Amino acid sequence: MTFKATRIALAAALIGASAMGASAQEFTPEAPECIAPANPGGGWDFTCRQVGKSLQDQGLLSKTMQVVNLAGGGGGVAYAEVVNKRNDSDDLIVAASSATATRLAQGAYPGNTMDQVRWLASVGADYGVIAVAADSKISTLPDLLDMIKNDPTSVSVAGGSAVGGWDHLKVLIAANAYGVEDVRKVKYIAFDGGGEAVTQLLAGSVQAFTGDLSEAKGFVDSGDIKVIAVLSPERLDGEFADFPTAKEQGVDAIGANWRGFYGPGNMSDEAYDGWVKKISDLYASDEWKEVMATNGLAPLDLQGAEFEQFVSDSITQIQTISREIGIIK
Repeated sequence: MTFKATRIALAAALIGASAMGASAQEFTPEAPECIAPANPGGGWDFTCRQVGKSLQDQGLLSKTMQVVNLAGGGGGVAYAEVVNKRNDSDDLIVAASSATATRLAQGAYPGNTMDQVRWLASVGADYGVIAVAADSKISTLPDLLDMIKNDPTSVSVAGGSAVGGWDHLKVLIAANAYGVEDVRKVKYIAFDGGGEAVTQLLAGSVQAFTGDLSEAKGFVDSGDIKVIAVLSPERLDGEFADFPTAKEQGVDAIGANWRGFYGPGNMSDEAYDGWVKKISDLYASDEWKEVMATNGLAPLDLQGAEFEQFVSDSITQIQTISREIGIIK
């Protein structure tokens, strides 16, 4: 079984930057701020910090973007903060991903829906990985899944999303594809961000980590962890070419985590158009192409209304797979 929404995401045609009016060109946030809805070290944190730095390096922002880590509820604390307290801020953007869509799809943000915010743009897609500590005796994905099959209580898998969230879904998709009869027995432990989850892996508290390539890369480079599977259709290029796919190991599991931003629901049209234009211009730059290549991000170029429709479609399809796997009824 594969995650249909991610196939659609990666097959989506690249959409060029929409032409914005003069207001978009003129909009300049007075105190640009990006909320990362998790602790430092995870994918949302990476998205805020890397995009903020690149926007300033490209001259698209004249001031340094402040990054605020607001962890909790798989992104729910940040979502509620924006909807209830920051709903008209023109200076604020929030990192979002497939994890955000997953929580919205499952009704995990109480009282909140996707139409309470404004969806700005995507900046790429981040393939999922399953990894273990560098000194682990586990060397392949079937090794890990056999352990889970034989005794689900013997293996704890850590991730940076809440229970039922995107990181959790990735390991369930792999387990389901491998023939684990009741994936609800897979022992998943949630942490506030991928960085914290990897820390627990290195401490020996858990046996495996499920996250995204951008989260795992630094820990692979430092020699702390080894990736036993990338959830991509085929091997990635460059420095990621050594990472085996789940598919080549006989596990037909594919999952890519889109990355992008939303803004407050009552953000002005001028600010909305301005942020969409800035992120679009950044995505088109050579510098961002280098960032994507370095961090293993796949192309996903969507802005404004197209991005909003994409998120809506993702939520619908995640609801379908969540029902199939038994996360929601």
